[in-house]
Amino acid sequence: MHKGNFLVMERDDARASSIVSALQFLGYHSQRWDASQDTDLASDDWRVVYLGSFVDEDEDRQALTLLQEQNDRLLLLVCADSPHAAFLAAPSSGFAGRMELLEFPLRYERLSEAIRSLHARQLASIPMTQRLVGDSVAMGKVNALIRQVAPFDSNVLVLGESGTGKEMVARSIHDCSPRRDKPFIAVNCGAIPAELLESELFGHEKGSFTGAISARKGRFELAEGGTLFLDEIGDMSLPMQVKLLRVLQERVYERVGGTRTLRSNVRIIAATHRNLERAIVEGRFREDLYYRLSVFPLEMPALHQHLEDLFKLITEFNQRLSRRGLGGVRFSNSAMQALRQYRWPGNVRELSNLVERLAILYPQSEVRACDLPEKYRGAQSADEVGGGVLLAWMDGPPQSALASSGLTPDTDMLLPEGGVDLKDHLADIEVGLIRQALDITDGVVAHAAKLLRMQRTTLVEKLRKYGLQAGVAAQ
Repeated sequence: MHKGNFLVMERDDARASSIVSALQFLGYHSQRWDASQDTDLASDDWRVVYLGSFVDEDEDRQALTLLQEQNDRLLLLVCADSPHAAFLAAPSSGFAGRMELLEFPLRYERLSEAIRSLHARQLASIPMTQRLVGDSVAMGKVNALIRQVAPFDSNVLVLGESGTGKEMVARSIHDCSPRRDKPFIAVNCGAIPAELLESELFGHEKGSFTGAISARKGRFELAEGGTLFLDEIGDMSLPMQVKLLRVLQERVYERVGGTRTLRSNVRIIAATHRNLERAIVEGRFREDLYYRLSVFPLEMPALHQHLEDLFKLITEFNQRLSRRGLGGVRFSNSAMQALRQYRWPGNVRELSNLVERLAILYPQSEVRACDLPEKYRGAQSADEVGGGVLLAWMDGPPQSALASSGLTPDTDMLLPEGGVDLKDHLADIEVGLIRQALDITDGVVAHAAKLLRMQRTTLVEKLRKYGLQAGVAAQ
């Protein structure tokens, strides 16, 4: 398995052979530097360089110059007795935070530890732009696991309900890995017909089947050097599972209709909402493929398991809407309370869709519990009760209205266990009554003011206060 590209700059054949063999044993791809050939450390995708010592002074100078001219993404392993060790370890060299010293005779444990340390320091300096939103314990564990597995090429199997953000996990792992400068390619195995999936993954040659009018690269080729995300892997057919298993085992494949064997250097991240262990028992998923994919299983929590992240998620979605030119949405306390009581079967994706829908319906306004779609409201909110009272006032005196709503002058409202913000609670009721009055009067402010037994100017001030001016008439 190719874990990264190592360039070994060492004149001593015995030491060079030792380094190359050790890297190969640890599963890494390496190559010796040839001073007689032009080397571009950036374009050739070298990620780690081992620097030893050179008998020839010109070669020694050439090697050091080459390192200093390249970009700052290179990691460096330096032989402890190299004449450049002290210089490179100095803060002024620019390599101090990206190098590790190696002693000879070489030990596998030390080499593995040095490489791991280099990657860990490199990743710590990279902002995790795709970090999953949330400060809850559940999301903290997920983000920690992403950080731990990202530096290595181990296969990852992301589990969880639909809409929990499994593709975001895959993208975060890729963005924090040494492969982040290479492609991230996603394919939904459940959305592509079984007979077309092989061509989609491995590509095809011209004339290999009806409609193949030209050769085409598959997703494995497009992802070369990067990450291939196989979503809904649990929906893949058994024959296709066999072909995928071969690629995972041997790292080779052929295009459909082709005879040339292609090597694959991609990291595999798979995801599914299905119970694969049950699918194995039922004969719908291969056990050997399951264990190949599930080297590092990572389970995403359902939204109802980390509702403390609700506010941060809404803030994140508002920022995304803002970048698209849509106004954000604000939720009142009563609306947030209702959202926290909802079970969220569609998880984070459902929340994202709801925020976007409400941003379109109530731009630059505060959304109250009564504005939420019915299934999100839960128990009848105070502003909805108030609206019912207002409608009843149309048909009789206040006393009958109170009775019809289930309230009487002597009714005591039950105080929630955690208390209540009385100011916000009363504001929710007031806004609910105002909106009901505007609905009844087709948005005519003067008529709504009469219905609410207040001056028109007072109602206009309240409309401005609560951001309800849009869509009302001035009469």
